[in-house]
Amino acid sequence: MATSQVHTSRDYSTFKTLDGNRNINKLHLRRLKESIKENYLFTVITVNENHEIIDGQHRFTAIKELGLPVRYVVCKGYGLNEIQILNRNSKNWNSDDYLEGYCNLGNREYQKYKEFKERYDFGHNETMSMLTGYNSGNGKVIDKFRRGKFRITHLREARAKADKISLFKGIYKGYKRRAFIYALLDLMDKEQFEFTEFLQKVKLQPSALTDCKDREQYISLIEEIYNYKRRMKVNLRY
Repeated sequence: MATSQVHTSRDYSTFKTLDGNRNINKLHLRRLKESIKENYLFTVITVNENHEIIDGQHRFTAIKELGLPVRYVVCKGYGLNEIQILNRNSKNWNSDDYLEGYCNLGNREYQKYKEFKERYDFGHNETMSMLTGYNSGNGKVIDKFRRGKFRITHLREARAKADKISLFKGIYKGYKRRAFIYALLDLMDKEQFEFTEFLQKVKLQPSALTDCKDREQYISLIEEIYNYKRRMKVNLRY
């Protein structure tokens, strides 16, 4: 049962973090503290009857670290399910927000990431994949990126592959499509695939390279183009 009564307290020890709630993001916390220091507008956090924080975990931490009074409302019976509903309905940060934030904090890994991304202008998933040596998206890498733990492990290889993919600029409009990039990343690791040969064949018949719905479709199409008028046919799908 929710109540509209707003309580105020400086006894921070009475508030608890509910198991399963999202971890504190240091970047988000820093931004909040700077904003609150500048102007502490009226804001409330939501807790349940056990003073477990349901909504406003970052706000509570910022207010506590600044030594300000906490304003809160009590919603009896609320738990992890309500936290998940509130998180789904809130505006999430996107990768650009995290990138700018960590760059502004002076994180060199993110600054190098930004330089690479601005140079090639590929999407975040594709950029993360190349810089960490993956040929497709990886949820753990994305999570690390958001938490400020992202590390570049394959910069030289990423530049070499990105340079090759960029050669399709002016030949194929969809060269920055995620599925196309992931298809090429897969194929460039295969001994039987000669990138230069494929590029030349696309230059001779650019209309043959069309948009596909996923990586597998692209690989099948690339195999067809690659084997055109080739004496020794190769299988690129397996």
